[in-house]
Amino acid sequence: MGRYIVRRSLLSLPLLLVISFFAFALSHLSPLDPAEAVLQAQGVPQITAELLAATRAELGMDRPLLIRYFAWLGACLQLDFGKSYVTGKPVWSLLGPAFLHTLKLTLASMTAIIVLSIALGVICALRQGKLLDRSVRGISFFLTSVPSYGLAALLIWCFSVKLDWLPTSGMESHASYVLPVAVMTISYAGIYFRIVRSSMLSQLHEDYVLYGRACGLPERRITARMIRNSLQVAVSVFCMALPIILGSTVVVENVFAWPGLGTLTVNSILGRDFPVIQAYVLVLAAAFVLLNTASDIIQAAINPKLQKEL
Repeated sequence: MGRYIVRRSLLSLPLLLVISFFAFALSHLSPLDPAEAVLQAQGVPQITAELLAATRAELGMDRPLLIRYFAWLGACLQLDFGKSYVTGKPVWSLLGPAFLHTLKLTLASMTAIIVLSIALGVICALRQGKLLDRSVRGISFFLTSVPSYGLAALLIWCFSVKLDWLPTSGMESHASYVLPVAVMTISYAGIYFRIVRSSMLSQLHEDYVLYGRACGLPERRITARMIRNSLQVAVSVFCMALPIILGSTVVVENVFAWPGLGTLTVNSILGRDFPVIQAYVLVLAAAFVLLNTASDIIQAAINPKLQKEL
């Protein structure tokens, strides 16, 4: 198992390197000169060619691209993503607190999604084709088709405006988590519960199920074994769901004024704050790669046959 972990981890390094290069190159893909973006953010009334040249030299943009990239990458490995063009503060001082706030929202949403998806998936699989199964699938199909901002607005109108039960924005108390987590859970549980249900249905026709029933084993033991086997597929899905949900909080955070990565990134895009955007892309992409690697390792631990495929 140790050799598999080392080999799988080494395979992710080239991908992380490529991702970091594209994240660094973002500022060069924009039609706006980064030096001009800095001067605009500082409120310089008249931008001259001499001022642009001096700003480029100050930012190190007069050096070759690869030299700047490796210097930037080395600094990023020490959590130094440069300084914000807009505020002048270190990027990590902005990104760190926002990342923690987003992570709290993501973990709370992910917990609710996993619990609800497994519960609905198992119940619907055991009652395949019955009214409950059809009703849950129909409702989930409808709810997942509703845009998250529309669902958020509906919940705010119902529980905040009409009933005055929950706050509409910020993260002042635990009650502030309820509506954002509800929106994320409704949007994603309807997708992932179908994966659990499909995996459970595939287990219903396995030989061990028929053999267990023929031997008179209690149905709860057979069901527990089916759930355990079906979750081998769900583990990979849920591991990859975490970075997906982490990146998809942008809309929810802006609707609920949540002080997380989504709000910070939107403001940075509007302000052409390239260092913050670069750091966001790098952190999120690295999360995708690392969690995908963790998913493969967990699956290999559950099913040792997968260790031989690498």
